[in-house]
Amino acid sequence: QVQLVESGGGLVQAGGSLRLSCAASGRIFSEKGMGWFRQAPGKEREFVAAINWSGYSTDYAASVKGRFTISRDNAKNTVYLQMNSLKAEDTAVYYCAAAKGPFVSRLDRDFGSWGQGTQVTVSS
Repeated sequence: QVQLVESGGGLVQAGGSLRLSCAASGRIFSEKGMGWFRQAPGKEREFVAAINWSGYSTDYAASVKGRFTISRDNAKNTVYLQMNSLKAEDTAVYYCAAAKGPFVSRLDRDFGSWGQGTQVTVSS
């Protein structure tokens, strides 16, 4: 199993930017697709972005497409989420997740390891 630790969350004004990082333990990181999900208060967890094992294939939720960018550095066992033009509705706890396989997925059931989450708060 992959151990995941997120960082980079915080408080930012609307229109600002943040970059989340997710550091993974284990040598199998480069074999896994990775994803970011988020959960706002009173809402269900939702898909944000995903990337395949090589980094050449990505997928985004419609609500963040064009504003967020997912990337990975397999040499550093790290996946990133660059978030630009942040909106108040982006406020949530953001979770990093490692997929069970190498491909892109937006389904919870395709992810086997989850981080503890990092809070992102966007003030309007």
